[in-house]
Amino acid sequence: MLRWIRQQLGFDPPHQSDTRTVYIANRFPQHGHYVPQRFADNRIISSKYTIWNFVPKNLFEQFRRIANFYFLIIFLVQLMIDTPTSPVTSGLPLFFVITVTAIKQGYEDWLRHKADNEVNGAPVFVVRSGSLVQTRSKNIRVGDIVRVAKDETFPVDLVLLSSDRIEGTCHITTTSLDGETNLKTHYSVPETLVSRSVSRLESLHAVVECQQPDADLYRFVGRITITQQGEEIVRPLGPENLLLRGARLKNTKEIFGVAVYTGMESKMALNYKCKSQKRSAVEKSMNTFLLIYLGILLFEAVLSTILKYAWQAENKWDEPFYNQKTEQERNSSQILKFISDFLAFLVLYNFIIPISLYVTVEMQKFLGSFFIGWDLDLYHEESNQMAQVNTSDLNEELGQVEYVFTDKTGTLTENEMLFRECSINGVKYQEINGKLVPEGMTDDSLDGSSPRLSCEELLFLKAVSLCHTVQISYEQPGDGPGDPFSHANGFSSQMEYYASSPDEKALVEATKRMGVTFMGSHGETMEIKTLGKSEKYKLLHILEFDANRRRMSVILQTPSGEKMLFTKGAESAVLPFTTGGEIDKTRVHVDEFALKGLRTLVVACRHFSAEEYVEVDRLLHEACTALQQREERLAEVFSFIEKDLELLGATAVEDKLQEKVQETIEALRLAGIKVWVLTGDKHETAVSVSLSCGHFHRTMNILELVQQKSDNECAEQLRQLARRIKEDHVIQHGLVVDGASLSLALRGHEKLFMEVCKNCSAVLCCRMAPLQKAKVVRLLKTSPEKPITLAIGDGANDVSMIQEAHVGIGIMGKEGRQAVRNSDYAIARFKFLSKLLLVHGHFYYIRIATLVQYFFYKNVCFITPQFLYQFVCLFSQQTLYDSVYLTLYNICFTSLPILIYSLFEQLVHPHVLQSKPALYRDISRNSLLSFKTFLYWTLLGFCHAFVFFFGSYILMGEDTSLMGNGQMFGNWTFGTLVFTVMVITVTLKLALETHFWTWMNHFVTWGSIAFYFIFSLFYGGIIWPFLHTQDMYFVFVQLLSSGSAWFAIVIIITTCLFPDIIKKVFYRHLQPTSTQKSQMYSNRVVIGDDFIALQPLTRAKNQLGKISLLRPTTRASAAWTPCAATRRGRTGAPGWAGWWSK
Repeated sequence: MLRWIRQQLGFDPPHQSDTRTVYIANRFPQHGHYVPQRFADNRIISSKYTIWNFVPKNLFEQFRRIANFYFLIIFLVQLMIDTPTSPVTSGLPLFFVITVTAIKQGYEDWLRHKADNEVNGAPVFVVRSGSLVQTRSKNIRVGDIVRVAKDETFPVDLVLLSSDRIEGTCHITTTSLDGETNLKTHYSVPETLVSRSVSRLESLHAVVECQQPDADLYRFVGRITITQQGEEIVRPLGPENLLLRGARLKNTKEIFGVAVYTGMESKMALNYKCKSQKRSAVEKSMNTFLLIYLGILLFEAVLSTILKYAWQAENKWDEPFYNQKTEQERNSSQILKFISDFLAFLVLYNFIIPISLYVTVEMQKFLGSFFIGWDLDLYHEESNQMAQVNTSDLNEELGQVEYVFTDKTGTLTENEMLFRECSINGVKYQEINGKLVPEGMTDDSLDGSSPRLSCEELLFLKAVSLCHTVQISYEQPGDGPGDPFSHANGFSSQMEYYASSPDEKALVEATKRMGVTFMGSHGETMEIKTLGKSEKYKLLHILEFDANRRRMSVILQTPSGEKMLFTKGAESAVLPFTTGGEIDKTRVHVDEFALKGLRTLVVACRHFSAEEYVEVDRLLHEACTALQQREERLAEVFSFIEKDLELLGATAVEDKLQEKVQETIEALRLAGIKVWVLTGDKHETAVSVSLSCGHFHRTMNILELVQQKSDNECAEQLRQLARRIKEDHVIQHGLVVDGASLSLALRGHEKLFMEVCKNCSAVLCCRMAPLQKAKVVRLLKTSPEKPITLAIGDGANDVSMIQEAHVGIGIMGKEGRQAVRNSDYAIARFKFLSKLLLVHGHFYYIRIATLVQYFFYKNVCFITPQFLYQFVCLFSQQTLYDSVYLTLYNICFTSLPILIYSLFEQLVHPHVLQSKPALYRDISRNSLLSFKTFLYWTLLGFCHAFVFFFGSYILMGEDTSLMGNGQMFGNWTFGTLVFTVMVITVTLKLALETHFWTWMNHFVTWGSIAFYFIFSLFYGGIIWPFLHTQDMYFVFVQLLSSGSAWFAIVIIITTCLFPDIIKKVFYRHLQPTSTQKSQMYSNRVVIGDDFIALQPLTRAKNQLGKISLLRPTTRASAAWTPCAATRRGRTGAPGWAGWWSK
């Protein structure tokens, strides 16, 4: 326990050296001076709190929020000094907010604790003392031999020792780690693969030396030293030998592995990344307004304090006959009295800062986020996937997007690869009915049914079918994965290919149709069938693909004993290293394929002499066993091997566009949103796809910043592009940038590069690395204009871009769920982006913008009469309202109408918003929360407050009798009249702002006013025994019994709201905005089910509950939705609100 505490405090790090030594089965050396290394245990901790620190830690985090801390100070001031209002008025709302938030966060952390306990307590099997022992996952130690069975998840990071397969391999999926769903093959070293039993493992003497824990999932450097018969054998270990925690074992009965990284030192735990807290522009504006109102509060408090002392300069007001001072009060410090009075006024006016604003905003965001998941227009029937919200804090940000950064493959395209064409020995071919046909010929011109392949064609197809990492699954009637070569034994089996990329799978399937079939690998043997004849190749080495080389290779021994290298990769990564073959013709063909939007790969080979291969094998072994700088040494060896290549040809596969991509991009462009495509594809392919999807127009002037070699060359090219844009300012421009040129541009010419980009209608970045995508997003995000950015992608390589942008959207595609898990929102197809932004984003923004400003408006109306009242009562700090009214104003009397408004309001029909994307421009750049709009609402609040106060004051001036018996009203009646007028006016003001009425709006609007009257009658009409004083007894009843009071209420409300009505009518008819014009148009829209934005929950609930959802074709004319209700005075009662009430 003491050691764990020291580790947590940083005084006792668990490991000191750069490498760790792991003794398999924890067989440590017997000599006495050996000191074992100390490693972390295998517990996973994702929770934030413990039972001991929850209260202090949670309170500390909550009071870091400026509004909570402010109200805590006010509450403490009320406790310490004599203030005009009860501490309950500040303490109760604060306690409510703190308690609700603490319960929510505590529940979420309890779920994390529960998940941690399930993981840490999971049963596992380890080899100890010569037997297989069951224990809990948290008890695994570094050096333990762990057994994992089929379909189980690896509990620690393991180095594979053996499997039930003869060749010592196993298949795994890493979907939970990197989002890739394909099967990956991992290998054990030859000396340990025979240890398939517990007894053999118990007799194994081996030591693993490896690097210390590293978050990189694809990097592992180590070596294993096996002692056999007194001889030490050293074998290299790499990522292909490491089984990561969180991955799952597939198509393998069981494996044994030694634990090397445990608990929070496993690669999965090191990749836990707390997503940075994204804050919306509305939240930033809200905090700014809060500071302004804090300034108003301090000004009012200081002014009232100064005026109080100025008034009391006269003796008759300083110490009137009815309020004589005590001796202690006369002798007290003037400075302390001034501070005390200032704090008392601060408490009196503190309600101008609305603490309930935060609670209402959080409720609005949380409840409003469900509408995205309920929207059937965002449901994808084929994959049975609906839109999901991972964070509700950014709903309104969807209405403020100015730049969209999108991936290409899997986002704009389907990520379904189809083989289309190829080039072999300078001749173009295409596939027709499973046959390889030269360009210009047809299937009819070929005689015979079986394809006849030339030597060049055959070698090309063999290279494609052997140079890959494709795995095969044979599904047989019995249990188990089956023998890869069971087809040779006469068993009937279904063969299915699994590949790390769709390209490889498409190519291997294509060669199978053309007569060269990959039959699988067995240990070091790869088998293919060439026109029905079996051939077996010995796999000597695999030169794995990496992003720097952009190619992969295999070294094989042919059936004749010859050593050969097959290489495939991007044309820019292979062609420069070729010395033979039809290089020029192939390059032309590759460019032609790219212009058609096809993805290209170039294939080449190399023949090794016996001497050359011996040298190659030695260099590879030395580089693979190096513990230091292994990657650099391997890169050098790979470059030495992959040269002097003979070009065989090139392949071209098609990745078809998703449905309605062109219409979506055009809608975004009309909405004023600039679209940037960031892809790793080659220049020509990317440009072709951009043209086909409408990202680039045919009439657009395409500018290029590609193949720049130096800083000076890049800067000069950027200056030329800037001049061309200025000269041709009438024409739309598109910019193409490649990864290398982008690196140069970002190095020292960011300002010039940004100037060029901002003057282009569309930008395409090709040959991009994942980190470069994030850098581009950050560059735009931090530019002086600070535009709101959105990134959308489907793969693990898009995660950094998604997390960097203001709003990240994951596509539920074929590349796993990594992007979805790290995104803020997830949708099934790119086409859904238009409705997500143009409809949902529009609605969320106008709702929360009105909510924030209305809250400040109604609190100005609330507290300004209190400030004005001090001029009447000689700044005696007498409160105008009763303490109960002060407490319940924001909690009960005025909270529900604005909450319902912020959930359901629609300025324009959703169909109109989608058909007129330009309406999105009306709300861009946070226009509804501009300082001008904020000033309007604030001044409106002050004006209404002045009317409330002085209207009531004039009516109830001196010597005015309002009762039938001649009795006059007192100060509590006056305050209640002002409060009554205020509650009705602020509620009706919101009703004037409401464009979309449902029965719920009617219920909470008129219900809030009715509740105020009913509550006041009960509160003032009964003597409550638990109240010490009851100043409001019978006050409200007396007020309502006066006809003059009713007349005053009507006159004051009309005086406040009539100018608003006149202003709205005037602007709507004389200076209508495009949104107001669309409102008139939307009244004429025939509302059908096709145009519904948010379908009723009664139907959505039933439909979404089905495994396979079929979209209804019946029309929902009477069903309630925020867009299906008519706008001619009637509301649809049936609907999700009706379902809710049931």
